[in-house]
Amino acid sequence: MKPLARKVLQDLSVYSPGKPVEEVERELGIPRAIKLASNENPLGPSPKALEAIRNALPHLNRYPDSHCFYLKERLSRHMGVGTDQLIVGNGSDELITFAARAFLEPGDEVVIAEPTFLIYRIAAQIAGAKVRVVRSKEFRYDLEGMRRALTPRTKLVFIANPDNPTGTYVTRAEVEEFMKGLPEGVIVFFDEAYAELVEAPDYPDGREYIPHHAVIVTRTFSKAYGLSGIRVGYGMSRPDLIGSMQKVREPFNVNSLAQAAALAALDDAGHLEATRRLLREQKPLLYRALEEMGFRAVPSAANFILFHAGPRAVEIARALLKRGVIVREMLAWNLPEHIRVTVGLPEENQAFITALKETTPNGRFS
Repeated sequence: MKPLARKVLQDLSVYSPGKPVEEVERELGIPRAIKLASNENPLGPSPKALEAIRNALPHLNRYPDSHCFYLKERLSRHMGVGTDQLIVGNGSDELITFAARAFLEPGDEVVIAEPTFLIYRIAAQIAGAKVRVVRSKEFRYDLEGMRRALTPRTKLVFIANPDNPTGTYVTRAEVEEFMKGLPEGVIVFFDEAYAELVEAPDYPDGREYIPHHAVIVTRTFSKAYGLSGIRVGYGMSRPDLIGSMQKVREPFNVNSLAQAAALAALDDAGHLEATRRLLREQKPLLYRALEEMGFRAVPSAANFILFHAGPRAVEIARALLKRGVIVREMLAWNLPEHIRVTVGLPEENQAFITALKETTPNGRFS
């Protein structure tokens, strides 16, 4: 039978997200499983966001504001950019696809790191672009190598800062060196999904480069704000680049509950600080436990930790799953000896540590 789909889709890998807790519990018959696989906020959403959702429920018979007027007004004040410099999406993932649709022609080139967020490659390939991959060094972006990978055909460079799945970040000095003399026509896409969780003094804010370069910066309410399930993210750039992305955006792409929740979440500084405090307290405990068991962890600026678990990492992840602890094995990122674990609540982290010890006494799989 003749294939009906586009040729580019035939060899395209499909992004496989982590399974919902409910599905794991149903499949394995495990009650009260702990999900530490998808970099979610274990504190949940802000109470203010929940109240805003409840207040918006009676109006679900109406279409949402297609232009996210009130949310963009609030984000404009919060981020110090004009409303014409903002675009809102169904999560920041959607904004990646908008950029690919708006700016990539078949035959254009995109530069990405490896490992990094998988959607960059997928969106570029769907657009018919050639993807140039630059291997990271010690789990950190090699910006010098990415600069050398630029060609006259390069249109987009994706920089996840911090990166997923490594948790590492590129510094202000490294970014400024990369941006110097960047060829005209190259768009740098800074994916800052975890920016609100970074406390390093040399972490750069991508907004600084918008006035002087072709730069797109995206952030999300999924991570620090605990709104993963409702899907809302936003992008910032020059008005002309935002205008191009608006042209490929579907109407009503951000639902009314998401808009209401995001607006309220921005006004709950206490919830955001509680999230940061949890990471400050719990990440060192996880590092120490992993080190004591003989596992090498990658220093992370985000809310998850990537660690080297050895040649049987996938088996370890599956053994943890059977004990009711869901972590992420890294085969999709070509890291078959690594596992990624989200920083959870204290009791969740302890359950992970206990299960890992039971699974790998003395750091060995049994």
